[in-house]
Amino acid sequence: MEPLSDDDSKRLFYKRIFSLESGCPPEFEELSGEILKKCGGVPLAIITIASLLASGQHVKPMNEWHVLLESIGRGLTENRSAKEMIRILSFSYYDLPSHMKTCLLYLSMFPEDSKIIKDQLIWMWIAESFVQCEKENTNLFEVGETYFNELVNRSLIEPLFDIYGSIHACRIHDSVLDLICSLASEENFVTIVSGISDTISSEGIVRRWSLQNVRKEEGQTRPLRSRSIGQARSVVTFAPAIDIMPPLSSFVVLRVLDLNLYGYDGTKEDHLNLQELGCLLHLRYLRLSGHGITELPKEIGKLKFLQVLIVPGSTRLPSTVIKLTRLMCLRTNDGGSQLPDGVENLRSMEVLNKIKVGSVSIVQELGSMHRLRELNIQFESSEPLEAFVESLGKMQKIQRVEISAKCKHEVSMDLLGEGWVPPASLREFSMDKGVRLSTLPAWNPYHLSQLSKLEINVGDVRQEDLEFLERLPALRNLWLFSDNQRPLVVCAEGFRCLERFTFISKSPRQLLFQRGALPKAEDVYVLIGWRVAKEEAAGSGGDWFDVGMENLASLREVQVWFDRSGVTIGEAKQAEAALEKAHPNRPTFYIFFDKSIPEDARDEDVYTKRVDSSDRR
Repeated sequence: MEPLSDDDSKRLFYKRIFSLESGCPPEFEELSGEILKKCGGVPLAIITIASLLASGQHVKPMNEWHVLLESIGRGLTENRSAKEMIRILSFSYYDLPSHMKTCLLYLSMFPEDSKIIKDQLIWMWIAESFVQCEKENTNLFEVGETYFNELVNRSLIEPLFDIYGSIHACRIHDSVLDLICSLASEENFVTIVSGISDTISSEGIVRRWSLQNVRKEEGQTRPLRSRSIGQARSVVTFAPAIDIMPPLSSFVVLRVLDLNLYGYDGTKEDHLNLQELGCLLHLRYLRLSGHGITELPKEIGKLKFLQVLIVPGSTRLPSTVIKLTRLMCLRTNDGGSQLPDGVENLRSMEVLNKIKVGSVSIVQELGSMHRLRELNIQFESSEPLEAFVESLGKMQKIQRVEISAKCKHEVSMDLLGEGWVPPASLREFSMDKGVRLSTLPAWNPYHLSQLSKLEINVGDVRQEDLEFLERLPALRNLWLFSDNQRPLVVCAEGFRCLERFTFISKSPRQLLFQRGALPKAEDVYVLIGWRVAKEEAAGSGGDWFDVGMENLASLREVQVWFDRSGVTIGEAKQAEAALEKAHPNRPTFYIFFDKSIPEDARDEDVYTKRVDSSDRR
């Protein structure tokens, strides 16, 4: 990567410390220039140094700037850039509190360019007892989340965002990984096996073990065996290293086990016996990934200290799971898994993700999980809905709810709208395919003061419903799916915090954004009904493709579905071009058609095909 220019270096440095690209106070200008010279235009060096000079929202005093400047030495000169880069990064490491150093070193368990899921990493820290609470009734995961955010703020890890703009994962810059791998090796904190050239001493103790990128063709296909691994507290494998994984019974004090079961088929000939999971009596975190496992062994019920269980979707959970009374997180990826009877015993549960339910009794038992923060549930019938509303009402700490259904017919959630009072802790509420409300529930806005994400399918959205949503103070992401038959106006000053707006209707009417609406929205995704909009505008003398997109001051990206039923190709081309030119910010447009334009089409040809809204999700 080419070094930044002096001006670009200043902009990056100032923005990180002073929040503004040109906001450097005069008394810091000379010092800033000297520090930037030593950074040599390298973005990572600039961000790292800037992170050391800004503590939260406060700039550190000038004497600390002088100390840091003297410590940098010669800086990133042409012949010493790699060595000095590590030196600069080490300042950030040694500036961390001791518990944060431990958390950062733990990241050396992951190979270069790994996408590290935030929630999984925090649960690993908790299982290793890296996360400590000084106050009673403080949630361990939320404390761990502050650790993660601090590493992001110090630019030691790179955040990765989901489609909603929330941080869901991270990566580590190569130079940072080099630093922490070196430190972890010096302190015997992590032992990495990444090929047949790596050996494990039978004398030294392995505290944490990372098996990376070991392939059969490298000649090492039999399990590694060493007396030194018996004291390991964490073991993480990456495909296809499962081939050299020792028997699970080798790890007598293990707390964290993350197995990528690539190539595992569960046959008797396979060296890895999952029934031996029952021997890992100290285990607190267990994650199994891959397609080689269809059910968990009943021996898992012996893991009395287990806090986190993450398994592939559709994995059958044994009835002994209900013995895991300390379980805090149960996550089944992909298709989800069914819970056995007796889950009322799991009273420590905080996260229940992607579970399938079909019986009333199990849904009733969910009401005993008073600590639950996250619930992702899929209904296989509408029978348990009344029991679900009652159980959900008992979850007063719930922050995220996601509901879906896999039934023959669409499931009405009107009972939820009528009988559930959302707790003030609610931050995200989502309804996926197969679930809908007839109208927007008349919930008290006070109970939605922290709601930042709302994704719902509503039969009829009225103007007063939209105005109710506009007043929610923390709403950042809104997805509305509707059968709407009426025009709607997004009012001026509406949705003050909204960053992403989506409105999709099976029967699209004109949607109008007034000047001043959505002042912070950068992404907008809408369906425009060409024929309907044209007819409505004809009576008022307005422009039939004008939805007020130019009134969205912060717009950067637009996704538009054109429902062109009854519209000529010439009209569609004209409106498409006008829409792209309508906004002064020149945002990026992603335009989708319900039917592509044939090469031999004439402008007077008329579109007739409709697109079902389910195809747009």
